[in-house]
Amino acid sequence: MKQFFKFMFASMIGTFITIMLASILSMVIFFAMLGGVMSSVSDDSKKVTKVENNSVLHIKLNTAIQDRTSDNPLENFNFNTFEASNNLGLDQILSTVEKAKNDDRIKGIYLDLTSINTGMATVEEIRNALNDFKKSKKWIISYSEIYTQKTYYLASVADKVYLNPAGIMELRGLANQLMFFKNMLEKLEIDVQIIRHGKFKSAVEPFMLEKMSDSNREQMQKILNTMWGSMLNQVSGSRNIKIDKINKLADQLKIQDAKDAKKYNFVDGLMYKDELLAELGKKFKIDEDDEIQYVSLGKYANAKLKGAKKNSSENKIAVIYASGNIVSGKSTKEDMGSETISTAIRTARLDDDVKAIVLRVNSPGGSALASDVMWREVVLAKKAKPVVVSMGDVAASGGYYIACAADKIVASEKTITGSIGVFGVIPNMQGFFNNKMGITFDGVKTNEHGDIMTIFRPLTAEEKDIIQLGVEKIYNDFITKVAKGRDMTKEEIDSIGQGRVWVGLDALEIGLVDEIGGLNKAIDIAKDLAKLKNYKLDNYPKRQDPFEQLLKELSGDIEARMVKNSLGENYKYYQKMQSIRNHTGVVARMPFDMDIH
Repeated sequence: MKQFFKFMFASMIGTFITIMLASILSMVIFFAMLGGVMSSVSDDSKKVTKVENNSVLHIKLNTAIQDRTSDNPLENFNFNTFEASNNLGLDQILSTVEKAKNDDRIKGIYLDLTSINTGMATVEEIRNALNDFKKSKKWIISYSEIYTQKTYYLASVADKVYLNPAGIMELRGLANQLMFFKNMLEKLEIDVQIIRHGKFKSAVEPFMLEKMSDSNREQMQKILNTMWGSMLNQVSGSRNIKIDKINKLADQLKIQDAKDAKKYNFVDGLMYKDELLAELGKKFKIDEDDEIQYVSLGKYANAKLKGAKKNSSENKIAVIYASGNIVSGKSTKEDMGSETISTAIRTARLDDDVKAIVLRVNSPGGSALASDVMWREVVLAKKAKPVVVSMGDVAASGGYYIACAADKIVASEKTITGSIGVFGVIPNMQGFFNNKMGITFDGVKTNEHGDIMTIFRPLTAEEKDIIQLGVEKIYNDFITKVAKGRDMTKEEIDSIGQGRVWVGLDALEIGLVDEIGGLNKAIDIAKDLAKLKNYKLDNYPKRQDPFEQLLKELSGDIEARMVKNSLGENYKYYQKMQSIRNHTGVVARMPFDMDIH
């Protein structure tokens, strides 16, 4: 028996040592690879791209476009090829196109459009930048095998639009569907207790109705009509096709294939890729065997502009990126944390070299408390220096809350904004646990309402009244602050508030925004308000060292990537559930997620 235990323990110790050595070796190999990857990416990021004369800027936009370019070295790293791809954010896309406009080595742009993974307001900003590029008298050619309505909207700015002969083009108008859970919740015996202010605050409708309310249908139709009208107006101007004709073709689904697109003048020609390349070659008068000098958007971002003078100005305009669902605490990849953004605004305010602040808001809202914390910092900053808000794809509810105190608010035509309203949702799952799961709950408390807002029992009438008073107080505070910031009366704000959502063009008419434009327009306004001639842009929030940030978020990032890869296009629903989990207290959030197609 002694021999048995002797060998057993020896075997166990040997196995344990083997596992430990393997783990240590794996960690050493991992960090060695990580060091090599970091070194490779770091070298690539510092490498200046050499641009040949007579080059073509090749633009592909088939990856997600954030407002701010990520500095995470592994965000877009391909571990199969050990190469990093420069996926630019909107900030660098706009600056890179502007650089190409003034670069004599760049003769034109080749738009290689397959898909665009971003919102309509972002696409509009890129389209406006391309339109500005054409002022240089340089050409833009677009080519695709499939033009969705979103990609065609961007492509229509080009001098020539080409489509694969076997390709497809969409033209059917815009639509948006909402999902309703009322019947499912009833079957599960889950009672969702709703307290809200604003007849348009329809975030809660999926839990209480089987279809859209009349007020929600009204605002949804208005949003789609305005957005579609804006798209048609710009496409009509670029392609010289009357708006009535486009609508008629969309109603009758006349554009079914590439031939239809050519017949009705939406594209200039049908050609295969080799024919497109030959067409591009004609612009340079080169032979078929000669190569055209292409430079990708990502690589060209690292190119130096010939003759460009180094900006020695000490004056700065701070650009603060406030993106994601609004939560208390620090920001994450998905959420905008009040502590992070407040610190960024405060730092820019106290920096004497910062002469103006541009707050880029791209958020559907979230925690009312967190929104108020950031609003306070905007108010303090405005007393010290000009503050201009640039709205992205969406700046609604809490997103509008933090914007309303600015000197000027700039929105794109297709920005979703407004949603001035608040709500609270408290599920009562007593019936579900008791009747469906056979689970009961019991407890003790020191005071009558010690267990208020638990999910294990319904609210009393008195408790509902107490929470309703809280919601009304927050709504009153909300419209009071908006009224002061916009120099309007509370009654005027209430009449356009009530949780109603607006598109940028309509928001301009009712006074919720001051100018139509994108990030560059907001920066120009800030420059003028600060009376600056020369300045540098300084981006906030300040980021950690990429290597430290990577080590800190590695486990969470791996988990998120696994979930994202597993769920695919359904990942957005997972994100929505995660954001709901992060909300505490009364919420100031847009009433729905716009998934327009």
